[in-house]
Amino acid sequence: MVVAGDDALAHRLAAELRGVYGERVTLVVPPTQRSVRPPVVGRARGSTLFDRMSAAVNRAAGNGEGPPQRTAEPAGSERVLEATELTESVLAEAGVERAAALALVHDDDETNIRAALTARRLNPRLRLVIRLYNRRLGQHIEELLDQASALAMAVTDGEGDGGEGSGGLGLDASTTVLSDADTAAPALAATAVAGTSKVVQTDGLMLRAVERPPPGPGEVADPGLCTLALLSATTNDPAGADGSESSGSQGPRLLPDERAVAAATGRGTIVLETVSYAASAPSAGRSVVPFGSLMSRRLRWSFAGLVGCVVGLAVASMLVTGEPPLQATYLTLLDLFAINNPAIGEPIGRQILQLFSGLVGLLLLPVLLAAVLEALGTFRSGSALRKPPRGLSGHVVLLGVGKIGTRVLTRLRELHIPVVCVEADPEARGLALARRLRVPVVLGDVTQEGVLEAAKIHRAHALLALTSADTTNLEAALYARTVRPDLRVVLRLYDDDFATAVYRTLRAAHPQALTRSRSVSHLAAPAFAGAMMGRQILGAIPVERRVLLFAAMVVGGHPQLEGRTVGEAFRAGSWRVLALDTAASGGRRGGEPVSAMGGGGGERGGSGLVWDLPSTYVLRAEDRVVLAATRRGLAELLGRRRRESAGT
Repeated sequence: MVVAGDDALAHRLAAELRGVYGERVTLVVPPTQRSVRPPVVGRARGSTLFDRMSAAVNRAAGNGEGPPQRTAEPAGSERVLEATELTESVLAEAGVERAAALALVHDDDETNIRAALTARRLNPRLRLVIRLYNRRLGQHIEELLDQASALAMAVTDGEGDGGEGSGGLGLDASTTVLSDADTAAPALAATAVAGTSKVVQTDGLMLRAVERPPPGPGEVADPGLCTLALLSATTNDPAGADGSESSGSQGPRLLPDERAVAAATGRGTIVLETVSYAASAPSAGRSVVPFGSLMSRRLRWSFAGLVGCVVGLAVASMLVTGEPPLQATYLTLLDLFAINNPAIGEPIGRQILQLFSGLVGLLLLPVLLAAVLEALGTFRSGSALRKPPRGLSGHVVLLGVGKIGTRVLTRLRELHIPVVCVEADPEARGLALARRLRVPVVLGDVTQEGVLEAAKIHRAHALLALTSADTTNLEAALYARTVRPDLRVVLRLYDDDFATAVYRTLRAAHPQALTRSRSVSHLAAPAFAGAMMGRQILGAIPVERRVLLFAAMVVGGHPQLEGRTVGEAFRAGSWRVLALDTAASGGRRGGEPVSAMGGGGGERGGSGLVWDLPSTYVLRAEDRVVLAATRRGLAELLGRRRRESAGT
């Protein structure tokens, strides 16, 4: 496996492949990245030190003229290659021509696209995983690279035996375009909102995982479609290491069996409650000015009072002069605008009404002028940033609208949650989206006094601190807690050790408030690693400080699934089959519908997905299933190295 990147995601992904899947990894980073400490994933610190020593030796050995010797690298080893640009020679030195997969996770889309085109030319059978922020461009790039791979392999298969792919492993040369922002945004948005489901959404498919409190005495928890996880037993302990790997039996348990769920009294659960298909996201392309914003509330009341005066004068004129209603109203309006003849020689009542009408007309002029000025100001500022309304409360304060913040903002608005954005950079990426969605924005440095107050932090429901600076996020969280000790806080922190220390300290200082620390690279790396292993990762949800993955895969070639019933295929703590894609498997077995087999049916989704499968349904080789799994469970179920050793 080859991983090329310039930020924390590259190191996290390399550690994921090396520590969880046991893959040999070549990490290509810029020279400035040598000081970045790679994270520890699934390995002991002593083993990590050995890996660093091995990487240094391999890097020194790889600086010669000849190509690197992959056969000398043990499973789970890492080789570091430093390069300023991903040129053809650098990719060749990294072993792309013999690699099984390449992940391009630079922060710049153009750099990843250019390297992907070069890598596809060097190795048409290479599996590509590309990090792109532009989703529409990513779809076109994915189709282009897959088409180029198909054409190139058709030519080579015609010349050769057309057997197996790179390294004799039979890997498909697929292209997967992912975005770390899209992967992490649903989890970040769900964490900030109490009672909101954790959502995994891909191509219109929506999986909802709901966190439920522990049942009371004598109550039985509703398992929903299935129980995905048991929360840690140390949730109420302010000094407990909630959700960490060191929690042992007190920590969270992913994919428990029915016996474990029944025995786990006093623990919260995460259950798969509903499965539906999301409606299309609200369009943010046009900015429509609401009619109510054309005039302020006071101006609308002024107009209402004047209209009432006109109606009263018209009724009085009708009673005094005996004119029909339409004629009386017409005369009143003429008097109001001072374009009627003086009522000389007419009854005294008519003259008095004309004087009152003239007085009301004088009052109408400034109101009309104010209405015109407000309307012009509203249209002029229709493309400008809105300020938080005076009576706003129960909203989410979103700090930072960069790449991650923009995706989180979109997700929160899809859930119809009120948001106030705080951004120091007037040219930030997400301000245009906030302007189109008419989301209130406070421009200013959050470390300065008055900025969070302007965002109504004292009446907010939660604070999402998603800037790229850990100290800024921490300072904002600490200051917000002084204003609202019970405020729900979600921090984006880079360093795991620092995040754990901050999390435990804040929870101990404010035991009644909810504090969460999240790392975008930690949430996104499992999806990228899964795509490199050849799986279609639908998404991931955080379970405290662990991650549960949702993937779609074909049963064929996996003895743990093929020929087994759904109940037999389930392995507690590793994987669980959730649904069957009948569109991919034909929807029938031996002429019998899936829903008629095994004495039970499932809930059928809009694109041929059958949920709540009967435990007696036997999985066939051609079946395509959706499953939930832990990282190590997927590594065991679909590990490439395990299949390679079995074949030999």
